[in-house]
Amino acid sequence: MNSYRTVTLACNNDVIRACKAAIRSGKTGSICHISRGVASLLTRAYASVPRREEPPPVSDSDKRPNLRAIDLARKIRQEKLKGNATGGGSDAAVLNPSVPVSQLQKRVIELRQFTQQLQNVHPNVLAKHLHRGLILPHPELAVVNKPYGVSVQDGSSNKNNISDVLPILAKMVDGIRAGSRLHVCLGLDKETTGTLLLARTEEALDYVQNLHKNHQVERKYWVVAVGVPVPSEGVIDIPVIEREVTGAQPHFKMGLSPVYRVSDGGEGVTKVRANRQAQGAVTQYRVLDSSNGCSLVELQPITGVKHQLRVHMAYALGSPILGDHKYSHWTKLAPQKLPDGVLRRLGLEQSKARYLPLHLHARQVTLPEFKGQSDITVSCPLPKYFTSTLRRLQIPIPDE
Repeated sequence: MNSYRTVTLACNNDVIRACKAAIRSGKTGSICHISRGVASLLTRAYASVPRREEPPPVSDSDKRPNLRAIDLARKIRQEKLKGNATGGGSDAAVLNPSVPVSQLQKRVIELRQFTQQLQNVHPNVLAKHLHRGLILPHPELAVVNKPYGVSVQDGSSNKNNISDVLPILAKMVDGIRAGSRLHVCLGLDKETTGTLLLARTEEALDYVQNLHKNHQVERKYWVVAVGVPVPSEGVIDIPVIEREVTGAQPHFKMGLSPVYRVSDGGEGVTKVRANRQAQGAVTQYRVLDSSNGCSLVELQPITGVKHQLRVHMAYALGSPILGDHKYSHWTKLAPQKLPDGVLRRLGLEQSKARYLPLHLHARQVTLPEFKGQSDITVSCPLPKYFTSTLRRLQIPIPDE
């Protein structure tokens, strides 16, 4: 019958099995001639044969490997480093440890590790870090060692600030206790490290702020200065004013507004009219030690004007604080210019000086006769980058 195979069925089991096999083979050329009775029997028999099911399509999500949170975080970190490592710099060395790293690159990596650890971490991580260095000198007070680069108040340029994590820190200190709070008594700039005084009650907050308003809180700072101030000890009493600096990079910065000027003959000084917008600023200073063109200086501000210590060191004493890129120049915004000998000691080149952090540490705070009791004095240890710089400059750390 043409080219097709003809299968004549009889009502027996062998024929039924043969037709089942022909149907399963899917050959369109197979034709079965069956009688009515055999047809109904064959239909019932074939219905009992299980059909071969196609496997379900595999989705893209099933093809992806199961990633843990730590694997995903590591992948994101590596992608970020790849984006920053264009041209093959210190970031490339961090990404691939097999890449040869020069001593200069190692030094830059070290500075970044010292100064960029806590800016973008989770708030709980920052709170735990602050809690590890927490000091409780009084039932109503607390002191934390503020890290570098973290703002005290809300800052638009950083994800983290200390004020936002104080509720978490308060729970770590007092547990889950109703009404447990911490308040910042005396703030510090973002680049300043050291003793940050906190109040555990609003009454203690008001008491400390009144002491500070009356200049009764004694605060001591340690700085690494480029140069050695002469004389080695003294008092700077020069008002400070905010001025606009014009030029290619217009900006504002604090500057000196002296009320005396040297006479034309250079034999004496003449008093001049004070600027109404200037603020009185007084700073006591003392050189603790010096070596290799730098010095460790203790500063005690009597007043609390914005950037007072940095301005007095740079413009009054001519010894700017190491890493103070803002006040090392007056007419421009540029990295601090350092002497060749200092750069060699620090293991840097001038092109990498911008990585140096500000070496300004709030070393100690003293509250006189706090609420009728004895004086409270608290000090915080120096950060790692600060002590590393002192070792490189061969400046001994005082035993205070």
